[in-house]
Amino acid sequence: MPETTVNYPVTTPPNPHVESFKNVLKRLKKNKAAMVGGFLILFFIVVSIIGPFFTPFDPSEQNHVNKLAGPSLEHWFGTDHHGRDIFSRIIHGMSITLYIGFFSVLIGAVIGVLFGIVSGYFGGKMDAVIMRIMDVLLAFPGILLALGIVSVLGGSLNNVIISVGIFSVPAFARIVRGSTLSVKKLEYIDAVRALGASHFRIIFRHVLPNVMSPIIVQATLRMATAVLTASGLSFLGLGAQPPTPEWGAMLSDGRNYMWDAGHVAFFPGIAIVVVVLAFNIFGDGLRDALDPKMKS
Repeated sequence: MPETTVNYPVTTPPNPHVESFKNVLKRLKKNKAAMVGGFLILFFIVVSIIGPFFTPFDPSEQNHVNKLAGPSLEHWFGTDHHGRDIFSRIIHGMSITLYIGFFSVLIGAVIGVLFGIVSGYFGGKMDAVIMRIMDVLLAFPGILLALGIVSVLGGSLNNVIISVGIFSVPAFARIVRGSTLSVKKLEYIDAVRALGASHFRIIFRHVLPNVMSPIIVQATLRMATAVLTASGLSFLGLGAQPPTPEWGAMLSDGRNYMWDAGHVAFFPGIAIVVVVLAFNIFGDGLRDALDPKMKS
């Protein structure tokens, strides 16, 4: 009697990272406000990339004959005191605003995460020195610290990014340190160390992936703070220099015409508010979705 071969179906074990991502996305979808914020952020990113190619006017083109004109079919948001189209300037300024926010948060995150994870993992004198430096930075109000740094470096777009990035370092460092202190006490960390894994491998292979959730949430919320701070510095004349269409600088130009032509300050101000609000509500929803206590 010939032997019969039974072919059993081969099943691939589920990827825990994919499953975790699906669960986070599922919980995030339940938060309507967070979804609105996420779609707004996606919309801003798309507009900042392709918008400048479709603006009806050059953002730096001056037309003194048509200055301080109100909103119309030709100029949707009106014109400023130099006759420049405000709508075109806001669209071009969106890419500048997101550029400042992204790279300043990136600088703060990279430095802060490095300091925080080293401080929490090794502890001792290294922890004491790093945290005292962070305490000194935290002793200054954020906008005041950024103002002092950019005053020393000089007013420019890149210096604003550096100053906002430096004042973002302590927030990341303290959050990552606290998470690292919890993770390094887990049994599997002791097991990996007993197997002879180096400190470098333990930190970047086992500790860092387990503290990514608070880093992502903090980065999202920090984007709102970075945009607001950068706009404030430009409003004071220490950020982007004319004729760069940066929203804070546009708001500063419009304050002189608030009673005669309120639209000059109104539209840049609304743009700042909407972007900051979008990042805040999305960050809050992301924090709830990534919170382990929210898991069923």
